[in-house]
Amino acid sequence: MRRRPVNSSSVRSVGYHLASRTLELEYVNGSVYQYYEVPQPTYAGLLAAPSIGNFVNTRIKPYFDVAEV
Repeated sequence: MRRRPVNSSSVRSVGYHLASRTLELEYVNGSVYQYYEVPQPTYAGLLAAPSIGNFVNTRIKPYFDVAEV
């Protein structure tokens, strides 16, 4: 999945696949995780969030299934 760099102290880059609604996050430590069934507005909210790390911790991690890639 193609990812784009973001300005965050915890997340290096983010990608989103619309058809499968899969969000992919690359963390600054190099690990990559995919979150499943993430609605497109949630992805847009992530990109617009003042703190990407806080958004991930409060709006992504508690609600979506995840797997390390």
